[in-house]
Amino acid sequence: MSKINNISNLATVHPTAIIAPSVVIEEYVKIGPYCNIESNVILKKSVTLHSHVCITGNTEIGSGTEIFPFASLGYQPQDLKYAGEESSLIIGENNVIREYVTMHPGTKHGLMKTVVGNNCLFMVGCHIAHDCVIGNNVIIANNAGLAGHVVLEDNVIIGGLSGIHQFVRVGKYSMIGGLTAVRENVIPYSVIVGHKGTLEGVNNVGMKRANFDRKDIEAVANAFKKIFFEQNGVINARIKETANFFSSSFVVRDILDFIKNNNQRAICMPKDDNNFRR
Repeated sequence: MSKINNISNLATVHPTAIIAPSVVIEEYVKIGPYCNIESNVILKKSVTLHSHVCITGNTEIGSGTEIFPFASLGYQPQDLKYAGEESSLIIGENNVIREYVTMHPGTKHGLMKTVVGNNCLFMVGCHIAHDCVIGNNVIIANNAGLAGHVVLEDNVIIGGLSGIHQFVRVGKYSMIGGLTAVRENVIPYSVIVGHKGTLEGVNNVGMKRANFDRKDIEAVANAFKKIFFEQNGVINARIKETANFFSSSFVVRDILDFIKNNNQRAICMPKDDNNFRR
């Protein structure tokens, strides 16, 4: 590290970029024209900023992350309760953040930080609000938005123009269809579709792409059918029966643990007239 502006001698910074003295820039970082980097930002090894990127606050960008023009990261949350607390935005490694993406730091009413994992793709215009926690290998398509305190587990895909309500949890390997409003928690390995998001069935495509065994996909399908699509008895009894029938399946345990650890949000259920899609 060079002591001047904490910029590595191996970094490349365009002469039109504005870099605050407090910013830390590690080796092999590339900063394009007209970028504005302020406050306590840390750019880890091999980060690439294309032109007109703006980053501020207590924001850390992990190694290998690539950020495209007009992305805005670390600015004040869109929360009227925010009172200037020194919260942070932590972005992991090897992410792709496309044009006009916005990500905000946490608040004292949440985690005091917003956290993004590794190897994620954020397409044009999507928004990550305060206190969100995003896992690894997540894809959020164009102009989708996460409200505050949302949790996305690993390998989630969010379709374009979708909206996720505050405090919603989205389970691993689930897929949200485009133009979907998600107001309730989303079970792992599921597909959620419709203007008012409802459970359609198993994310077969996503599980196959992730090389899950056929027996695991079948176990999820059978568990979904038992819990959500049968009409016999109350749902708590069906959950208990599922736990007994599929006790050896790790994917079913993922589903049951998600339900057990559910927060105050309800769970996305099928429409009354929905036919089960395996």
